[in-house]
Amino acid sequence: MVDDTNITTKSADDLNTHRFKYYDFAMSAFVAILICSNLIGAAKLSQIDLPVIGTQIFGAGILFFPLSYVLGDILTEVYGYARARRVIWAGFGAVIFMAVMSWVVVALPPADVWNGQPAYEEVFGLTPRIVFASIVAFWAGELANAFVMARMKIWTEGKHLWTRTIGSTVVGQGVDSLLFYPIAFLGIWTTQAVITVLITNYLLKVLWEAILTPVTYRVVNTLKRAEGVDVYDRKTDFTPFSVRN
Repeated sequence: MVDDTNITTKSADDLNTHRFKYYDFAMSAFVAILICSNLIGAAKLSQIDLPVIGTQIFGAGILFFPLSYVLGDILTEVYGYARARRVIWAGFGAVIFMAVMSWVVVALPPADVWNGQPAYEEVFGLTPRIVFASIVAFWAGELANAFVMARMKIWTEGKHLWTRTIGSTVVGQGVDSLLFYPIAFLGIWTTQAVITVLITNYLLKVLWEAILTPVTYRVVNTLKRAEGVDVYDRKTDFTPFSVRN
């Protein structure tokens, strides 16, 4: 809980008439990060040489995709589970539109004067199986992250924000990774390779979240003061199949 006399503690169901100033901006940032990390970041593999561990190959998107979980934590902490769930559904729809648009644009016959089709297919020719894996893993992982974040806020009485941000990420990224890598690559890669990449990327994502904890604290505190409320999900309906606030 932020120590500020201008902040009112409320249950999420008491906020139907409250006008939030920055919720729409947070939603826009979440969707933008999600789309860019999936479309731009997923197209490139990179590698890094680490002492003792050796060379590690990873998708470049891993540097930015975890930011969606950071924003998910901020949304849940500041605006409550229901509003975070609404944002997750918005992101879900945006990723589906991205996949459909990519497929249509790549499938369109290129003009005779344009020679970029092979490169375009290489970058934007999304594999349906990987797209499906990404959508399912994102939806389940983000909702698990928001649920744990909201419930832990009640258990901790709003204290120790770092336990909620890291704890929810451990669960959310765990669900995301356990769904994405087997669905996307099992049978294409060896089982050992799937397990190795799953564990490596999962640990990197959790570590990245932990490193960003001071940033999360600053943004959460700033938004709570700006919005004037501290939301607790005491009577919230935690069903994932809703877009209602």
